[in-house]
This record gives sequence, structure tokens and C-alpha cells, in this order.
Amino acid sequence: MKVDLFDFDLPKDLIAERPVSPRDAARLLHVGPDGPDDRLVGDLPGFLRPGDVVVSNDTRVIPARLFGRRGEAGVEITLHQMTGPAGWKAFARPAKKLKPGHEIRFGEDFSATVAAKGEAGEVVLAFDRGGAALMAALERFGRMPLPPYIRKGCADDRDRADYQTVFARAEGAVAAPTAGLHFTPGLLAAIDAAGAARLTVTLHVGAGTFLPVKVDDTADHHMHAEHGIVTAAVAEAINAARARGGRVVAVGTTSARLLESAAAADGTLAAFDAATDIFITPGYRFRCVDVLMTNFHLPRSTLFMLVSAFAGLDRMQAAYRHAIAAGYRFYSYGDACLLHRETRP
Repeated sequence: MKVDLFDFDLPKDLIAERPVSPRDAARLLHVGPDGPDDRLVGDLPGFLRPGDVVVSNDTRVIPARLFGRRGEAGVEITLHQMTGPAGWKAFARPAKKLKPGHEIRFGEDFSATVAAKGEAGEVVLAFDRGGAALMAALERFGRMPLPPYIRKGCADDRDRADYQTVFARAEGAVAAPTAGLHFTPGLLAAIDAAGAARLTVTLHVGAGTFLPVKVDDTADHHMHAEHGIVTAAVAEAINAARARGGRVVAVGTTSARLLESAAAADGTLAAFDAATDIFITPGYRFRCVDVLMTNFHLPRSTLFMLVSAFAGLDRMQAAYRHAIAAGYRFYSYGDACLLHRETRP
């Protein structure tokens, strides 16, 4: 498909710089068969049915943005995919003069060596420590990797809490699963009271989620791989809920992509622990996810393509026109929408 089909104009003043407080006071655009319906995130439990299962991503964002020096030259690093206990793929700026074997120092006692260099500024780094020790060093020296459209990607101390979901547990993401940012303990209690079950999966979101689609046709776009985990117990619980007639409600495109990656043709889930580079565009038939809660996405992005595949391109174009006219807040710290899977013959 032509990427131009997924383009739209967004006023810059609709890009959210901070989340609302409390989180569940954000607006929620319900996109149903009767057209857009303006609600609040706190209204979500009213759209759930007893027996539904709400699936969230429990990945935890690490402070993946580092500023170091190679000799006298400054280097900015953004980690985007773990390759081992002490290894990470990363984007580097400037990258032109970096070569394998070069050392980058981030502090007196914290450094990494360039193990390999790829295209477009990507490097593979071998840190001087791994595991929990590396995570502790990142907490000390790193910054939260805000998307470039929020304050030009410059995070502050407040973002360490703001850019983390209530579900955050498994360290490894370099971008937040942003639909989950809207949830509060009170909202979780209301979901429980509505009779819906709550489960979590893990997809470690990579910095590739920020990259624009630069090709003219979706067939030519290459998705970055991200590691995902669906445990056998979670797969079994979702299969049982579906067998009883419950719907699968995915919180965010990350949860949706992982569930679809783990689903068989009949929608049955199995345990999954692998990388996925699934690229969902209109024409894809969803196997597992019935309802999707997600934020408002960038024009020409793979995420707007995914929601258009889920709810229908015409419907999503109309919904986004409504959201822009009504002043909804867009992107990571913005408002949300609730979508139902398009029915097809």
C-alpha cells in the first residue's frame, strides 16, 4: 500500500508535552460502529464485559540515553536492542568516526567498547559490565529516552516516573508502551469490579518505534525486531477466556503485536519467547485481539497502519479528523482511543 494513505496534518500544539494528572483523566475516543464517542479513560470499565481479559505490556523502560566521550569528542548513544548480558545495539551520534575497538567513556568507572558497526549510525556496544550491574550503571548515568517529538527528546527527573507504566516490571524497553501510561490503581480496581481478568505479557519496545517510514510503499519497509514473551500460563488463561466467549482487550499496539505474533491461525495462543518483527497493515486478519486501546499515533507511522488494519482505514481517518478538531492530545503523553476489530465477510 502507498504510505501516503496514512498521512495527515497534525497541529504541533496537539502534541502532549506532559501527561494529565491523574492518568485516567485523559480523554478516550471510543470509535464504534455509530461513530466517535468522546469519553474519558476512567470510563473504560464500562466498555468491558464479565469474562473479558485485558492484556497489558509489563516491560520497564530503562534510562537508555547516554552521553559519553571518545577521547575529546562527545558521543550520544541511544540503546535499542539487547544482544546479551553486556551487549546492546545502539544508535550513535555522531557515528561517522566510530570504529570497532573504540572505547566510549560515560563516567570515570563506566565505559563501553564498539564491538561492531552497521549502517545508518547503528553500532553494537560491549559494556564493561552486564546484568544487574549494567542496569545500575544505566540508572546512574543514563536518561529516559523520550521520543524526539517531546521537548526534543530532552527528559528531566519528572520523566523518570511519568514515562513508566503502572505495569512496569521486566527491564529492557527503550520506549514506553504508552497506552499503559493511562492506568492507575483505581482504574485497575474498577476493571476487576467489572468482571474482566487482567494479564500481562512482555514486549521490550525498541527505539525503532520512533523511526519514520521513509519508503513510498509499505511492502518496502523493514521493521526492527523486538523481543517478546508470552508465558504458558498467560497463553492458557487467554485461550480459556476466549473459549468461554470472552474478548481479548489489548492495551496498546505492543501487546497487540505480541499476541498476534504468538497466535496460531485459529487464534489459539502458545507460549512465546522470541523476537518479532511483525508488520501489520490493512488486509491483515487479526487472530486474537478483539478490542484495542491505544494512543494517537504519528502520521505515516507503522502504528497508524496497525490501527487502520484493526478498525478500518476509513474509520480511523475519520476518527483522527474528529480527534484533531476536538483538540485531543497526541502521541506518547497524549489521550487514547478505544477500537473494535473491523468485521469482514
